[in-house]
Amino acid sequence: MSKGLTKREDDYSQWYNELVLKSGLAEHSDVRGCMVIKPYGFAIWELMKEALDKRFKETGHVNAYFPLFIPKSYLSKEAAHVEGFAKECAVVTHYRLKNSPDGQGVIVDPEAKLEEELVVRPTSETIIWNTYRNWIQSYRDLPILVNQWANVVRWEIRTRLFLRTAEFLWQEGHTAHATRQEAIEESEKMLGVYAEFAENIMAMPVIKGIKTPNERFAGALETYCIEAMMQDGKALQAGTSHFLGQNFAKAFDVKFADKDGQEEYVWASSWGVSTRLMGALIMTHSDDEGLVLPPKLAPYQTVIIPFFLKNKPEINEQLMNLAKTMADELRGLGIRVAIDDDETKRPGFKFAEYELKGYPTRIVIGPRDLENGTVEVARRDTKEKKTLSREGIAQTIQDLLNEIGENMMNKALKHQEDNTRSVGSYDEFKTVLENEGGFILANWDGSSETEESIKEETGATIRCIPLDEKEVTGPCMYSGKEAKYRVIFAKAY
Repeated sequence: MSKGLTKREDDYSQWYNELVLKSGLAEHSDVRGCMVIKPYGFAIWELMKEALDKRFKETGHVNAYFPLFIPKSYLSKEAAHVEGFAKECAVVTHYRLKNSPDGQGVIVDPEAKLEEELVVRPTSETIIWNTYRNWIQSYRDLPILVNQWANVVRWEIRTRLFLRTAEFLWQEGHTAHATRQEAIEESEKMLGVYAEFAENIMAMPVIKGIKTPNERFAGALETYCIEAMMQDGKALQAGTSHFLGQNFAKAFDVKFADKDGQEEYVWASSWGVSTRLMGALIMTHSDDEGLVLPPKLAPYQTVIIPFFLKNKPEINEQLMNLAKTMADELRGLGIRVAIDDDETKRPGFKFAEYELKGYPTRIVIGPRDLENGTVEVARRDTKEKKTLSREGIAQTIQDLLNEIGENMMNKALKHQEDNTRSVGSYDEFKTVLENEGGFILANWDGSSETEESIKEETGATIRCIPLDEKEVTGPCMYSGKEAKYRVIFAKAY
């Protein structure tokens, strides 16, 4: 239950960690830095995956699967790529174990050393582009629009459930195109898909933008991103889409014959989101009582709780029959519903449990409701309770779920707007960052030196150059030189 859950204002980080564990989303594994995603947490991820996969297929993409292991030599073919991931790679060096001579367990067989080490994929550009070389000969083979649902490993030192783990789940799209413009349009289109998903499914407002050169994906010419603001004012990168140019095509010699028979290198994009979105979902909406889930991602959108009486089996049977009838009506409208018929737990305990787990609504029926033709309906987002007619209850709940989703989005958007501030000077920037946090809009001269100095001195990073950025006038807040961009700074996860 939420009893004992640390308050957000007391320790936001501790609140998050406790909530993930107590709500049954995930737990730590005995494998360092890895997590076990529990059934309730995985059910939410499956709903995310289903919604995203539908959108990918509607935009012409198909799913495939590529190997978990990548020959070490592949990573060295694209210089920026290997530099970006070298420190995070897990490497397989042997292929066999044997019994220890002292009889104490097993050891690595020194005779089973691989001729070439295999890297456990941190991302799949290299193995996929090596494969695309066999798939592409002519312009008729393009575009290739492939997505992969998979796990990846990045050997993180500091880990936190969902937000940063050594192994995590994600999807990664990898597309091949005949022209530069097509690849850029693909990168921008998929960024739009991510933003629409975040706002319409997760009820999480995001800022679409471009990463600075310092923050780009290793091997990309341009990285597009969506940035979300968490309740503590910190930013969270919720998705990225990369224009890779011809870098990987050149590294793996992937060419095609154009309509005139001339050989050209293929143009590429890649894009992905991960189980990091689970962390974003929690930190955007949840409260001191537990999870608050947007209806479109709730494994159960409502729960029916019959108010059983002791030694009244006939009344209890009527309550259960009514609960089953109502559940059938709700399911008929596509609403995910559960019935709690556990007679060993008191209603108050059940209410707290479903608040902790973030069920968007709950329906309580008691003996008086049998007589009056009513039910009590509670909504998780506002904790408001009403007695409503049982007539047409399925439509009532459906309308309420839509209202809850809209309210959660509006609340999160207001939080983002209220905590986005413009500054003109570096002193003002530091004051706002220290005392208020959130997103800070400021002029930047476009130099890596200025960006790194601000990061080193304050811990804030440039989250993105907003795509809707207007013409910039005035000096850089740090260097005083003419500003090239107006960017969003924030401290981030």
